[in-house]
Amino acid sequence: MEEQMTRPFDALNKAKGKRVVVELKNGKQYIGVLEAFDPHINTVLNGTEEYVPEEVEKEIDGKKVRVKTGNMVLKRKLGIVFLRGDTITIINPE
Repeated sequence: MEEQMTRPFDALNKAKGKRVVVELKNGKQYIGVLEAFDPHINTVLNGTEEYVPEEVEKEIDGKKVRVKTGNMVLKRKLGIVFLRGDTITIINPE
């Protein structure tokens, strides 16, 4: 039976030392090991990879436009990162 979480910080504490996916308001995702967080949900990840929404160029009504495909693509490997809590929308343990 799964352990019951009584507070949001319980879930974050359980995820410490594990890989998490952190999604930001700007649509970017960061995947890395959750090292630390504070009461503002400022978060430190290690071994971090940054993913951005994939865009392709299409022609619509004779105009070239950039369209998001719904896929995420690896932009760069960053190592240790600090993410501000007020930019985070989702933290999901893998």
